[in-house]
Formats: sequence, structure tokens, C-alpha cells
Amino acid sequence: MTAWVLTFAGLILASAAWLRAAGTAISRVPRADALRDESDDIAGAGIVAELLDNRDVIGPAVGVVASALLVVGAVLATAVLARGASTGGALLVASAVGLVSFLAADLVPRQLGRLNPAGLAYRSHGILQLASRLGGWANDLLPDVDNGIEEADEDEDEEADDQERELIDSVLDFAETIVREVMTPRPDMVTIPVTGSIQELIDVSTSGGFSRVPVTSDGDVVGMVIVKDLLRMLTDDDDRPQSVAQVMRPVEFVPETKLAVSLLGEMQEGHTHQVIVVDEYGDVAGLVTIEDLLEELVGEITDETDAEEAMISATPDGWWVDARLPVDELCKVTGLEAPDYEGDTVGGLVLGLAERVPEEGEVFSFETLRLTVARMQGRRVAEVTVAVTERAESV
Repeated sequence: MTAWVLTFAGLILASAAWLRAAGTAISRVPRADALRDESDDIAGAGIVAELLDNRDVIGPAVGVVASALLVVGAVLATAVLARGASTGGALLVASAVGLVSFLAADLVPRQLGRLNPAGLAYRSHGILQLASRLGGWANDLLPDVDNGIEEADEDEDEEADDQERELIDSVLDFAETIVREVMTPRPDMVTIPVTGSIQELIDVSTSGGFSRVPVTSDGDVVGMVIVKDLLRMLTDDDDRPQSVAQVMRPVEFVPETKLAVSLLGEMQEGHTHQVIVVDEYGDVAGLVTIEDLLEELVGEITDETDAEEAMISATPDGWWVDARLPVDELCKVTGLEAPDYEGDTVGGLVLGLAERVPEEGEVFSFETLRLTVARMQGRRVAEVTVAVTERAESV
């Protein structure tokens, strides 16, 4: 019987040690890492991410259950080993059991939990989930001190989690984004002809706040001017340049189907800030800056020279939309599912619906929306008005 009780006590202490190590491990796992690992189909990562969503609960819960197991195991072992011993012997046994239990089931497991936090937490997701349910009442035993501060902290934690989630979603989407989806299209590029004068270059740069300007010849991009290069030259009267051709640099070209994440790595490695995008026929399709790529990850980046430009705005009848707006952004605003088609922008959607170059005022239907061409820029759709049809309103 004594052996069975000691074995049972040992199992309880082993469970306490495992739970203590797992609790230490999960406290060191960032929730963002758990969400990322969940997207990579790592077992246990999803449950750990859910537990970390209530980080203020999981810690006390695991601590209560681990402490309870430690006390029960130590008491059982002491009761068996000290049976029939004198008072002094019983105290000695109790001290020895307490010290061994503390080292083996508390101190050492804490150290082990710091060695590989993520791996241990994922493998221990079951016992952590159980401990969270059993010990969740621990928070109810704590006094409600500075409740307002706690609520503010909860709001800040929720906001931080939302930001983490948005950033992770951006990173996951960025891995599948191609250059065509982030480039500035050819009609919107600000360029200067190779025969242009230095004064024309200065005017283009100052009016738009550009530090780099593509140089064109016969409709093709043949170089790039970095405006900073002019500063040194303009101070030297003897060697002052007279035309753009004298100051332009070579330019790099990339295909529009290249993955944006690959391009970002190449631009970082090559210290390149701007590249020209070409289509499958070798024609210029647009340009991409390293800022464009970073904005796909962290959101819009603006400086003192950037004018705030709304791509979509509400109107009494629906929405005004810049045709460059991505279709998925329009779908988010209107509550529709993103369509499966080749184009990326609202302008491309209209062209796909028309199957020709439309005219101003033409109306097209898409799902439950009515798209009206508000303005054309040559053969390009520039602005569209969007309204909900009666069929959509009755749904």
C-alpha cells in the first residue's frame, strides 16, 4: 500500500512539474508567434493562441493548479514516509520532502520552460487548457483594486492584439502579392523626357516632391534621375549639367508577375529604392518603390510632401471611387465577396464588364452594385460611382 501511495504522490508531483514548466513556457510565447505558427499548421499553436488571448487569466489559473498539485503530492509523500516516526523524524522527513518537491516540481521545471518555450507550450496545450478551466476562478479571488486602470489595460491589450492580427494578416497576404498589385501604373507615373532641361527636372521634382524621376525616350523608360545628384553639380559653375541625359542613372526592370516579397529582399540587398515594372511584352507597366512594398506590410506611409488622397468616399447615393482602388477594398466597404477575375482595380473590373473601352456615363451591373463611369482619362477609367441596386436593398 505504501508503494502505491508513494507512486501516486510521485505522479501528482510529476504533473505539477509538467504544468509549472508549461506555464513558464506559455508566458514567454508572443501571441503573434502562435498565430503565425497556427497558419503554418503547427499542432497546438491555435489553442495556445486562444489561451494567450486571455493572458491575464492563464497565468493565475496555471499557478493555482500547479501549486495545488505540489501541495497534495508533498503531503501524501510526507504522510507515508513519516508514519511511525518520532516528532523530530517527522519534521526531518517533511523538510526533506518539501525541499525535494520544491526543486523537482517547481524550480527546475521553471528553468526547463525557458529553454524551448514555444515547443513545450504547443506540446502541452492539452494540460494548459485543462488547467485554465480548473483554475480560472483564481481571478475571482483577487480584489478589484484600480478597476478603471485594469479596464484601460484590457482595452490597450485588445487594441494591441488587433494590431498584431492585422500585421500578421498583412504579412500572410504579402507572401502571395505580386508586383502588379502594388505598382504605380504607367498613366500615373511622373516622368521627364531625356531631352528635358535641368530646370524642367527641378520643376517636376519640386511640384510633386519626388526624389527620383524616371527618364523616358519615345515612350520607353531609359534611365532614372536622383535629384540629390543635382545638388553637388549645381554648386559647380564649370561643370553644371544642361540636360537630363547628363545626370540620369541606369534603371532596373522587373516583371509584373514577380512576387513582392522577393522584390523587397532584392531591393534591400541591392540598395535599390525604385524599379520599373514591365509586362509580358516588355512594355513599361508602372513603377514600384521600396515604400510601396513596405506600405503593404505596415499601412500607408506619408511625409510632409504627400497630399492625403481618398480612394473612396461616401455620397448620398452610394460611393465615389477612384478607379485605382483595389476591388477587394470596394468589396469590404460594400459587404460583397471579392470576385475571381484577372483585374486588380475597380477600373479593371469595369473594363472586364464592358469588354471594351467604355464611355463616360455608361452603367454596368456587378453583383448587387451599379457601377457608373464618372470620368475617363483617355482610354482609361479614372472615376466610378457605385450605388446599391434595389435588389440588394431588398435583401
